[in-house]
Amino acid sequence: MVVFAGQGDPRRSMSLLWRSAEAGSRPGPKPGLSVDAIVDAAIAVADEQGMSALSMRAVGERLGRTAMALYTYVPNKAELLDLMYDKVLGQLPTEYPSDQGWRAALTAWVGDVRAFYLWHPWVLQVSQARPVLGPNEFTMLETLLRILRQTGLERSVLRGVVGVVTQFVRGAAEVIADARRAARETGVSDEEWWYARSPLVEEFSAPFERQFPLVAWLGELDPPAADDDCTPYLERHAEWNFTVGLEVLLDGIEAAVARSVG
Repeated sequence: MVVFAGQGDPRRSMSLLWRSAEAGSRPGPKPGLSVDAIVDAAIAVADEQGMSALSMRAVGERLGRTAMALYTYVPNKAELLDLMYDKVLGQLPTEYPSDQGWRAALTAWVGDVRAFYLWHPWVLQVSQARPVLGPNEFTMLETLLRILRQTGLERSVLRGVVGVVTQFVRGAAEVIADARRAARETGVSDEEWWYARSPLVEEFSAPFERQFPLVAWLGELDPPAADDDCTPYLERHAEWNFTVGLEVLLDGIEAAVARSVG
């Protein structure tokens, strides 16, 4: 399930995201609801039940109100999604020490962002094709740029590095989030799924190693696991791929830095 941000009225949406006086001022007594309370409740629904469970009715029930009561504050689900996405991004750290260099800071940032995505996996279902354009989305980008400016890379190269880094961490988190959702929604674990199908590949390809020698060669290597490691099969592979891939990515940035000063 992919959802696209920015589908509400542009002026109203941006006004709510940036909390302008126009959006926040209401005459009369202090209201019993607020935009923040509605957004917090919606985030809780998505965290606990997933994006598919999100509706104005579900949020209203969590607040003990009707769905109609919410529309005074948030016009519809499209605007609510934008607000949820931007607000939850505000949980990300914004400061990373520079005394150990950009590589250590970027490693920490990537780790924090991946952990954030796995804590709020519904965020991964919000397409990057249409950015929300809210303050916390820009703050996330500003934090990454502050780290990468330490490399000294020229702006045209840096723009590409930003894209590669953000897509790498998002993709790394999506693999694990999808694996967890697959097991939950199908009732079949990674191990059960692979054990049921792997022998059939061997049976019907006959012999697999002759048809796909390099795939077979690569598949002989499994990520190391401790005896008491209960991490599901695909997650263990994803963790290993993430660790190796991050090192390769950082080495590539270092190589670009070396070329720029050489």
